[in-house]
Amino acid sequence: MTIAIYPGSFDPVTMGHVDIAERAAALFEHLIVAVYDEPPKPLLFTADERVALMKKALAHIPNVRVECYNGLTVEFARKTKAKVLVRGLRMSSDFEREFEMALMNKKLAPEVELVCFMTKLEFQFISSSLLKEATKLGGYIDDLVPEHVATALREKLR
Repeated sequence: MTIAIYPGSFDPVTMGHVDIAERAAALFEHLIVAVYDEPPKPLLFTADERVALMKKALAHIPNVRVECYNGLTVEFARKTKAKVLVRGLRMSSDFEREFEMALMNKKLAPEVELVCFMTKLEFQFISSSLLKEATKLGGYIDDLVPEHVATALREKLR
């Protein structure tokens, strides 16, 4: 059984994240969407809230489970017996960062492979920070996030 992990902070989950999870779930027998509990950046939603938002966003995919984790992603991969890390790439700056992380992860856990998905064109500009800013300023973001996430964003930023 091939287990893959799709790690991230997901603050909040976007339609780009959902797209990557759907595509990864079609390739791997089991996909764990791993919500990092305390990334080194300011967060709007708590870890529990991000897990709940992600679970609802991915409820339609039977071979996906959502878990919160801390520490090194490759250690979480070992713990869950995952052999693959899934990442999404939007633009060249993503590639540079992912390349650096991939090299470090390969050094730390040579048995774990990286698979990157190119983000669909319509989602390439979406970032969680831009979504939060647009929502705060009253922008229309309903087609960029699942409906329940749009509601949660508006409530948090009110």
